[in-house]
Formats: sequence, structure tokens, C-alpha cells
Amino acid sequence: MIPFLDLHKINQRFENDFKKAFSLFLDESYFILGKQVSRFEKAFAEFCGTRYCIGVGNGLDALRLILEGYKALEILSEGDEVLVASNTYIATILAIKQAGMVPVLVEANSENYNFNLFHLKTQITSKTKVIMPVHLYGEISPMNEINELAKENNLIVIEDAAQAHGAEYLNGKKAGNLGDAAGFSFYPSKNLGALGDGGAITTNNKELAEILKKLRNYGTSSKYVNDEIGFNSRLDEIQAAFLNIKLPLLEADNNRRRAIANKYISGITNNKIILPNYDGSKNHVFHLFVVRVGNREEFTNYLTENGVGNLIHYPIPPHHQEALLDFANLNFPMTEKIHEEVVSIPMSPMLTDDEVQKVISILNDY
Repeated sequence: MIPFLDLHKINQRFENDFKKAFSLFLDESYFILGKQVSRFEKAFAEFCGTRYCIGVGNGLDALRLILEGYKALEILSEGDEVLVASNTYIATILAIKQAGMVPVLVEANSENYNFNLFHLKTQITSKTKVIMPVHLYGEISPMNEINELAKENNLIVIEDAAQAHGAEYLNGKKAGNLGDAAGFSFYPSKNLGALGDGGAITTNNKELAEILKKLRNYGTSSKYVNDEIGFNSRLDEIQAAFLNIKLPLLEADNNRRRAIANKYISGITNNKIILPNYDGSKNHVFHLFVVRVGNREEFTNYLTENGVGNLIHYPIPPHHQEALLDFANLNFPMTEKIHEEVVSIPMSPMLTDDEVQKVISILNDY
């Protein structure tokens, strides 16, 4: 069996360092917002090329807190519209709704499943204040066009970079440094994954960074001094310690993912399978390798029977979710097609060349 993702194998490389870090963590007994969080914030900001990084509880909170930060700065208000991908994971939309704002869903394109730019332009109204591109599956959205559109309409750009740690755009800038602010997730399965929940916000905006540091910690500026109505969403000290250990290997892991993707793309020749449209650049870190097929149930059964792990990201589009019934009357043909046809096949820096070749052979025999 070739697993879809072997987290034990990924983390086993760091096991001795994890144990040392945990022992030091116990000895120091500084459990919340300590040296490890500060160290990680500095290192991850440098990695992304931003001035600031604020560690938070998870990726959803990262996006919500950015919006809350702009509200606290009186730049955004409840009821403002946020343009967001109709085929994203639901967390992106939940963050907008939880901040009291209005998600406006934008259709996907058929080439890389990011924004359909024509539809994006048609959705801008006088209430639109934010564009929230999602670097889905690890591929950077068309940020030049998005930032140009934002500039023309005086809009804020907030990246959902939860799946795109280390992806580089045309100008050499990394995800997290391509808009006004960005939210990251360190969920265990991410390219940079913790051993539990975790998230971060990156930005070059000093005012926003300062307010976010307060908001994540009850709105406090100093102990028992509350300037804002805040939240409890802090990156755990122990998770920061684990992330500090894993971050130096992220670039190499991403390069391995790209190498595997190139093998898949050149090796899979079955015309029943639609492969990702990849230009070979660093703009994709292949958090997921997603193919499309006409008969998904038949295909996934075939993969399982032949020992190839697989998952579906994602089976139900947001506007068909029970939790988002106010979007149920909307129609997004491409998004619906994507959600009916996508299948994620094994993608991990720990896959061997033999395992990759076996996956290719099984897919070609389908």
C-alpha cells in the first residue's frame, strides 16, 4: 500500500530533535508566548520576506484575525464584502462570516482552479473592500492581476496561504508577501506542519501587526491591560518549537514535491485522467497533487483496490454545504465540475522513486 500521506515518516526525521525540544520546554516551563514563538515568528517572517509574523492558533483564526485587525483600525467594517474563491475549503468563508463580513463567491477557472479573473471583475461593487485569493493546492493565484485590480478599486488583498508555504511568484516573492496580509495554517498535513493545530499571519504593515498581537491575546497590550475586545488564539510554545525544527527543511521538501509532480506529469499518459497544468516554476509547492476524472467513484475504488492512497479535496462545494444555505441558490458550473471530478493522489517528500513509478503505472493502467 502506498499511503496518501505518511505523517509518521515525515516527522520521524525530526524525532530526536523533537524530544530534545520537548525536554527543554518542560525544563523552562514557559508554556505560552515564550522564546520559541518569538524565534519562529522572526524566522518565518524572514522566510516569507515580510517584516512581521504573528503566531496564532490555526489557519482559520489567522484569516479572521486579519479582518478583525482591519476592523479595529477602522479600515474595514461589519457588512463589507470580501471576494473569495467559490471552490475553496470552507474555513476561508467561515473566517469572513465570523468577522461579520459578507463572502462574495467567485467562480474558478478550469486551468489551475484559482480565480476566474473575468468573473472576479464582475463581482466588484461599492460594498467590496477585500479580495481574498486562495493559493489552492499550493499554487499561487494570479497575484499581479489581482493586485492591479485591487489598486484600481482601492481594495485590500488578504492571501489565504494555508496550503502554499514557500511557493514563489514571478517576481521571486513568496506566498505571504504578495498582498497586504496573509494567513497560514500549520495543520499537521501541511507542507510545514506542526504536531497539532497552529497558524500565523504575515504582513509588512506595522499598525496591523501591533493590533494583531493584542487581538490574539484577549486584546491586551500588557498583563491585565486590555485595549481591545480580543480573542484567545495563540500559537502554542511547543508547536512553535517543533516548527522551528522543521522550517529549515521546508525548501528541500518543496523541491522534492515538485520533482515528484514533474515525474507524475511526464509519466501519466492516460487520457482518462486530467493532470494539473504546471509550468515547472516555483509558483507551486504541491501541497496536493490533484487530478480530475469523469467517473470518480470508479477511479477511487480502482486506486484503493490497487493499493494507492487517495483523498478528495473537496467533495462538496461551499455553496452546497448545509452550513451555508444562504448560498444554495448560486450557480458555479466550473466549481461544481471540479468538486465532482477531483481526486488527490499520493504526494509527500518521503515518497520513493519506486513508489512514484508504481503510482504512475497503476494510473496508466486505469
